[in-house]
Amino acid sequence: MPNLSVLLSTQAAADFYAPGTALSITAQSATIHITDALGDLRTIQRAARSLDSSGVLKVELTGDWEIEQQWAFAKSFSSIKKQNTITWCKNTDAQELENRYQAMIFTRNLVNVTPEDLSPSDLADKCSQWISSLADDAVQVKRWTGEELKQEGWMGIYHVGRGSVRPPVLLELDYNPTGNPDAPVTASLVGKGITFDSGGYSIKSSEGMLSMKCDMGGAATVTGGLGLAILRGLNKRVKLFLCCAENLISGHAYKLGDVITYKNGTTVEVVNTDAEGRLVLADGLMAATETNSPLIIDAATLTGAAQVAVGTDYNAFFALDKALCSQVLAYSEQEFEPSWSLPLETWHKDACPSPFADTANSRSQKGGGSGGASNAAGFLSRFVGNEGKGWLHIDLAAAYNASSNAILPAGGTAQGIRTIARALLEQ
Repeated sequence: MPNLSVLLSTQAAADFYAPGTALSITAQSATIHITDALGDLRTIQRAARSLDSSGVLKVELTGDWEIEQQWAFAKSFSSIKKQNTITWCKNTDAQELENRYQAMIFTRNLVNVTPEDLSPSDLADKCSQWISSLADDAVQVKRWTGEELKQEGWMGIYHVGRGSVRPPVLLELDYNPTGNPDAPVTASLVGKGITFDSGGYSIKSSEGMLSMKCDMGGAATVTGGLGLAILRGLNKRVKLFLCCAENLISGHAYKLGDVITYKNGTTVEVVNTDAEGRLVLADGLMAATETNSPLIIDAATLTGAAQVAVGTDYNAFFALDKALCSQVLAYSEQEFEPSWSLPLETWHKDACPSPFADTANSRSQKGGGSGGASNAAGFLSRFVGNEGKGWLHIDLAAAYNASSNAILPAGGTAQGIRTIARALLEQ
């Protein structure tokens, strides 16, 4: 079947179309009508969604397309069942588009895997295998599984994951293209890898649980970001830590009222087993801090409060290091991935007090109470060194769409991978 040719035009559609029509179609081609030479990217995305939903299988972008216009089209046309069906315009950087596309498809497909088909161990395997496929000679992998986590003191991942028959995993991936085992680690990435989140004994509703296969979106996003940076030529040492577990109910599951003692001595009372993401990330952040890397970025589908604050078009940034936050916000703008900074100060670490421990993992209120996203970030700040200098937390409010909309298809979005890749390359 031949590809449908898709063109851009700053001319209005023919007179027999309604005024303002953004997409016109003939038997041989489709034309997206934009209002200026640079192009309205959301108009392009809406047109791509229309072509996808109309049953078009393959397209070839022809004529004058800027790279970001092509990328906007690709994000919206590439649905779960329709991938690798775009021929790029010949007058732009096709290699950069291919690199982005490979990283996006890896990230999206991983987020979209059913929870039955993605155990914590499977998640660790798929991420390490993909990075190794990009740079096998430069990659070394270690992991701690099940009871090994308890023995090594990684208590957050252990307790969250011990209720499942499929054991939790902490993965450490060392990407070191220098070949020097003593090379400094220039950056560390930490990803939340909850392969399914029932909420534990603080059980979610059926509706709230339906999309919880996406709760490993942080692990997928930091892996996708690292992979894209490698495809773009990353030549510096980076470590990746994935905190992988299933949050399930059983006779061995962790319970409300439990107190977890972390490797750094911090004690945490569990007041909500559905606030599990911050419990596993704490281990990953401590492991990242041990590398002495000057940059630590963690990413997680952490709180509904972040979505309430910024919606699903933006990711939310939190940092005690305001200069770093401003710098990475600039990267996100340059990479066309909308992000917004939400409040985080040193006193946020005390926002969830406990009479039985140094802190609780949330507040015993629905959704963690007011300021829930900042309170979660404040909890995480207890587990990074150097008073938070060099650390950025990304709450992935834009990571997943439960259903398709006028802009994006259903499923994982991979939003954030370009920003992370840019931060690694600029570090």
